[in-house]
Amino acid sequence: MRDGSLRRLVKATVRAIWWVELTARRRLRPPRFRLAGTCEGCGACCERPTIAVGRAIWFLPVTRRIFVAWQRYINGFVLVERIREGRALAFRCTHYDPETLLCDSYDSRPALCRDYPRLLLHQPWPELFEACTYRVVDRHGAGLSEAIDALELAPGEAVRLKERLRLDDGPPTDSS
Repeated sequence: MRDGSLRRLVKATVRAIWWVELTARRRLRPPRFRLAGTCEGCGACCERPTIAVGRAIWFLPVTRRIFVAWQRYINGFVLVERIREGRALAFRCTHYDPETLLCDSYDSRPALCRDYPRLLLHQPWPELFEACTYRVVDRHGAGLSEAIDALELAPGEAVRLKERLRLDDGPPTDSS
């Protein structure tokens, strides 16, 4: 389902408003986490876009129907699951081709798609798709990492602990 000119215009307008709000939020309160790693194009985020929603959308059927209708008719996302843990809605994207791992409307994709996984960095404990090759790293974990290094742990235990606490000290790939 390729986007027509009207849908492209609506998406561009909403995306511009979203970017202004997102930029302001990130400048006022930088995220606790940063990204390490790179995108290797697994398609997990394209195949099953998942959106955490607020209470009004989750608990009020009318607002949820409006939200889901917007996702369907503007973004091409078809609702497949309501995930109680984290109050999230999982969708199937009608623009994504699982065989080629490509989007048929890549140039007009929604901001959600353009900014994944960076948009998750403001969450208390961001969770990425299992296949995602990015890693989430705590920006302020250097002191804790040093404290773990000073402990007498079994071989490999310090590495596993740092991974679980997101203290990986690999080079950052993203500044926000």
